[in-house]
Amino acid sequence: MRKIIATLLLTILIANISNAQQPQKLNASEIHDAIKKLNFLGSVLYVAAHPDDENTRLISYMSNHVKARTAYLSLTRGDGGQNLIGPEIRELLGVIRTQELLAARRTDGGQQRFTRANDFGYSKHPDETLAIWNKDEVLSDVVLAIREFKPDIIINRFNHRNPGSTHGHHTSSAMLSLEAFDLANDKSAYPEQIKKYGTWQPKREFFNTSWWFYGSREKFKKADKSKLLNFDIGVYYPSKGLSNNEVASLASSKHLCQGFGRLTQRGSQTEYVELIKGDLPKDKSNIFDGIDTSWNRVKNGNFVYNILNKVETDFNFQNPAAHINDLMTARELIKKIDNNHWKTIKTEEIDNIIQACAGLYLEASSNTPTSSPGQSIDVNLEVLNRSTANIELVSYNISTNKTATLKTQSLKANEKFNFKETVSLSTNAKPTTPYWLDKKGSLGMYTVEDKSLIGKPETPRALTVIFNLKVNNKPLTITKDIVYRYSKPDKGELYRPFEIIPEASAKIAEKVIIFENDQQKEIPVIVKAGRDNVEGYIEMEYPKDWSVFPKKQKINIANKGQEQTIVFTVIPPKNQSEGLLKPRVIIGDKTYTKELIEINYEHIPFQTVLLPSESKIVRLDIKKKGENIAYIVGAGDVVPESLEQIGYNVVIIKPEDITAQRLSQFDAVVVGIRAYNTVEALKFKQQTLFDFVENGGNMIVQYNTSHRVKVDNVAPYKLKLSRDRVTDEFAEVKILEPNHELMNVPNKITAKDFEGWTQERGLYFPNEWAKEFTPLLAMNDKGESSKKGSLLVAKHGKGHYIYTGLSFFREFPAGVSGAYRLFANMLSIGKENITTNQEIKN
Repeated sequence: MRKIIATLLLTILIANISNAQQPQKLNASEIHDAIKKLNFLGSVLYVAAHPDDENTRLISYMSNHVKARTAYLSLTRGDGGQNLIGPEIRELLGVIRTQELLAARRTDGGQQRFTRANDFGYSKHPDETLAIWNKDEVLSDVVLAIREFKPDIIINRFNHRNPGSTHGHHTSSAMLSLEAFDLANDKSAYPEQIKKYGTWQPKREFFNTSWWFYGSREKFKKADKSKLLNFDIGVYYPSKGLSNNEVASLASSKHLCQGFGRLTQRGSQTEYVELIKGDLPKDKSNIFDGIDTSWNRVKNGNFVYNILNKVETDFNFQNPAAHINDLMTARELIKKIDNNHWKTIKTEEIDNIIQACAGLYLEASSNTPTSSPGQSIDVNLEVLNRSTANIELVSYNISTNKTATLKTQSLKANEKFNFKETVSLSTNAKPTTPYWLDKKGSLGMYTVEDKSLIGKPETPRALTVIFNLKVNNKPLTITKDIVYRYSKPDKGELYRPFEIIPEASAKIAEKVIIFENDQQKEIPVIVKAGRDNVEGYIEMEYPKDWSVFPKKQKINIANKGQEQTIVFTVIPPKNQSEGLLKPRVIIGDKTYTKELIEINYEHIPFQTVLLPSESKIVRLDIKKKGENIAYIVGAGDVVPESLEQIGYNVVIIKPEDITAQRLSQFDAVVVGIRAYNTVEALKFKQQTLFDFVENGGNMIVQYNTSHRVKVDNVAPYKLKLSRDRVTDEFAEVKILEPNHELMNVPNKITAKDFEGWTQERGLYFPNEWAKEFTPLLAMNDKGESSKKGSLLVAKHGKGHYIYTGLSFFREFPAGVSGAYRLFANMLSIGKENITTNQEIKN
């Protein structure tokens, strides 16, 4: 796993990252803030399309200043983007971004929800988006979010009125939110939801606008603002020692895989929302004007208010436990109110507050981070009352047990109790994995068979412990997930979730295996044991025109966590062919076909993901010239590994090592995606690279965004980057110069080489270039003008400079044959003879 590189984070942010997985422990100021929220009965739902779309400033303001229950509904999990901290893309990137959103919400005080929509990549129009998503299913998920969360206020991040002017996902999120505003109160719409959640009518809906949406600050000043509300979101929170915009910056900085680590901001700052549905508040300074957000909202709520208002007003910061008796009385009254929605929410809130006031520490920690079905684990239960409150542990109930364990233990002040339990997992226990990845979905949608999980940010934990207590002789129940707590000498105390894993899993390290000729390859398969003493055998599924030997091999692994590497000989056919290689592990009467993937970054909880274990095998009709490639890493991709697959010797070269002497050892230099956006030092190395080209080398620069370019000149000649892109992976590709060397040597490139591309053709194409450049391809999305900047080549001295916005970083991991053939031609251009196979070391 690659290490996180994050340089623009403040010390306080780094501290938050290192403690990201520890249980929350509220101090007195945080308890008082929680009581203020307990006394506010109003909700805000913020709606957008992706992780990082959310306005953390406004979410934090609504949650921490207004004290409203606030949630962010992200329609997707961000699978279609890029990853700046590691190699994970697609589904695994979605898992990372989900956890980054949860980390952001823990920081800004919001909650998190999703729909089943899959982020399939950039879309230029909502018509395209809603054709790929199942519009009705996504709309039903938005309606479900409204009915379940019951927001008084909905705020959309994007404008529903300008389809085609921005990302199609963005506009679609606003359009679906607007439609759901009314449908949520329609008994004929998605009636299967109504039995559990009923209908709901939000009071008003807003668009979170700004001068940017008007085109300029000048236009915004002149605009009609009669339907606009504004808030100064720069308010300061003495209880936090932070301003709202500082909290928001810390929250958005959780999106590390998107490079959102940033400096915090302070001072007055105005946010605007425009009314698009419902009635305009008479008091424009109060978005909840006309909505009762007090305890009078529920029948007999005034009795609860009388108690809690006194607790809030007279709060004892020195001894919060002094309020436990009043809080327990209020809890009893809350449990009796006839509004199930608010009863459930406020019971959970007050339970957490009582636990915090008592300094009540309840933990269930396993002796191992993982176990497999049918196995047993030891669990340590720690129970500690750090107050003088009268608290008794009546019993506890582990979720795998049918009956509770009786204790009747008085919890005296600061006297710790530990109980040891052995927990046996059922042989049918489901392994831990993100529920939306459990079944194969489509390009635009995830498949979720258990409808009760729709919208949840993550899979509920299978193993929990219910602590049944009495506080002042009144019952209180607290549920805790079983976790794994451990320490490292250089890290201190650490936590990770307890995970259920299969007794065996298998993986092929390379997800795409290229056979550049008809010679056989030895393919290692790694089998990992989820328990001790795993015995069985492994076999392969493979395409009919391929051969694999031997047919099956034995597995014998003594210890849990150990791996055994099994090598199979794979023989490709004579002609070009492709298919899937799938390992199958058989243990007794059970077959395991999934790979166990671990995602381990410090800023999010440890994650295990189970995905089908398979690798694409490609018998490729490919020729190449040149041998030794220098690769300059940008924002992260698997292009170097992919080039090694077709026989190149690829050396990762650091910016400080870019010298004329060092480059003279290579036939070509390849610059990774977004390197000119992310690697500051390259601005000092451009001339050295251009000199390398002039002396006969080839230089291939992959896409960069058109903003935040850190070099003065991307190319040795004039080249202007734009936002032009072709998102339709099926868009027709026209070869403009069919006789050009790059289209013919050493591989003849035809339209067939552009079949099977995934997610897009390319992005951020140049739209202006000097006469020295020759455009080789033309393509466009439906209804748009032809884009000719996807592949540009220029002779520079004795060598060639090539700029490409084609999405090789997506096509290589998908094993797209034509992408490999075209890239080989790019590397080979101008190389008369195949060089000797001289290994170059780092």
